[in-house]
Amino acid sequence: MSSPSLPEAASLPSLPPAAHIAILNTLFEPSQHLHDLAGPLFTQQPFSSYQDLIDAVKGRLAALAGSATQPGNNDDARVLYDILGSHPRLGASRSASHLSESSRREQANLASPDDGDNEADQLRKLNAEYEEKFPGLRYVVFVNGRGRDVIMQNMRERIQRGDLKLEIQETIQAMCDIANDRASKAL
Repeated sequence: MSSPSLPEAASLPSLPPAAHIAILNTLFEPSQHLHDLAGPLFTQQPFSSYQDLIDAVKGRLAALAGSATQPGNNDDARVLYDILGSHPRLGASRSASHLSESSRREQANLASPDDGDNEADQLRKLNAEYEEKFPGLRYVVFVNGRGRDVIMQNMRERIQRGDLKLEIQETIQAMCDIANDRASKAL
């Protein structure tokens, strides 16, 4: 199956809100909170490229992260974690209904945890360990053709590091790296 197509970036301000949502869902994983956070960007400024749009979304996410990590900002934290948690777990079953077609393609080389092999079981355990270390977050990384062994090493390092603020920053960066890759494939 081919990647979805995207309209020219210069046309974004003139498109209806439903098209903006579809574009966000193509670049990122579907999230109502992301739609609410990033939707206004489409009409607030023109974009000469999708990278410019993704950078603007990254700025909004970084600002939300700055607010969400301050004591007493539970609503911002809930919104941020919903957006960051919209990505599926790495190695999730390819038949899982919550996997977008883009995620299925991107994770193809990680194989499904229900294939029964030892690495798949380790990946499933690492996902659980990660989510225990960082409640409310999901491990997100730009796979970019890397194998399970490399990804699992990165997961272990991030779990051992245990730095929530840095983890949020890396997750936002990974989401934007994935979005840039999706945009390049869809144009």
